[in-house]
Amino acid sequence: MAIFKDHKVTVKHLLSFISETLIANLSVTTKIDHYAKVLHGNKLFYLLLYGILENDRLSQRTLEDTFNDSVFKVLFNLDEDERIRRSSISERLSKVDPDYFRQIYEYIYERFSATYTLTERKQYNLIRVDSTIVSQTAGKLTEGIVNPGSSKKAVKYSLAFDGMLPGLVHVFTNPKYGNEDNALPEVVMAHVKKEPGHQNIYVLDRGLQSTRTMKTFGEDGITFICRAKENRKFELIESLIDEKQDMDMGESMLLKDSIIRLYTGTPIANQRGNIHYREELVESPFRLVVVKSKAEQGKEYWLLTNDFNLPAKEIAQAYRSRWDIEVFFRFLKQELNVSHLVSLNKNGLQVMLYMTLISSMLVLIYKKGNDQGYKTAKRRFAMEVRDLAIAMIVIQCGGDPGLFFKT
Repeated sequence: MAIFKDHKVTVKHLLSFISETLIANLSVTTKIDHYAKVLHGNKLFYLLLYGILENDRLSQRTLEDTFNDSVFKVLFNLDEDERIRRSSISERLSKVDPDYFRQIYEYIYERFSATYTLTERKQYNLIRVDSTIVSQTAGKLTEGIVNPGSSKKAVKYSLAFDGMLPGLVHVFTNPKYGNEDNALPEVVMAHVKKEPGHQNIYVLDRGLQSTRTMKTFGEDGITFICRAKENRKFELIESLIDEKQDMDMGESMLLKDSIIRLYTGTPIANQRGNIHYREELVESPFRLVVVKSKAEQGKEYWLLTNDFNLPAKEIAQAYRSRWDIEVFFRFLKQELNVSHLVSLNKNGLQVMLYMTLISSMLVLIYKKGNDQGYKTAKRRFAMEVRDLAIAMIVIQCGGDPGLFFKT
């Protein structure tokens, strides 16, 4: 009955990963429905999933209209007589337990990532970690991060992305997390705890600059690659470049590959109790790879890592792959409207982000399986959801959906 007969992966197949048994069991274990009268956990889950996929601009008002739509009720087997108001959705989002949605999100990620081939598993152990700031209509946030030069409060979403799917997410509204040196290490550490015995390499941009954090990563067995500020002060221990080495790396030229030591600022209190920082060398060695772009004249990339085995070319390629998470952020903002805040408190923000990432994983697997672009996958996914609902309506009316679709 699929309208796209050349598709290898269908929406019906993907939705089967989210079993009603899972939803029902989590409703019991998380006690999400303890005080709910109408908008139970399963209904809120289906409402947000359908709403995110169907609406170009999601709001509490569009969610109200969606819940009261007959097509939505047929698709998810809800009572036609049930009605919900926008105020009820707002209150439910502000109080519902986000852990319910987190567990569904993690379950779906585990199910999908378990289908990776051995080659993909080796490819996807390169974990891109980065953040995006959302401040549109965020002035009313009860708690938020204030960017320099702006009076608006903002929310920060920090992700660990394996190149295909988002494996971990944190929502930050505390102002201290405006500094990426506070936010990114927390995401990395949380991801490491999720995957004991991992062989991941964590790739970060210039948000991570703390030498202390890099030292801690090394002590905890965490391999990282990050971009340093150009001309960062260091002490040379040894150059890894020999006379026979080919400096041409394809898209870039290798300028430097060295073992170095980095400086850090150690806080010192004077007699008046004021804190100043004394510059000191950190004993732990790091590796500095400097490459010059061929496409961007005069552009150099200083890459720091604690991996001393990978060829310099592979380190540069690993950092270049970091761009994948920027593309994913753009997909979330342009196609799944993550920039538009449906809820203005942290509880609701967490729920909406988990649901957006669940929706994104469904679309990404659909995109990969059917070899499509982001926009095409999102559009066709929504069309298949609609036609599933139409087929169910035809069946309920006693008709034959096969005749309706002429398949």
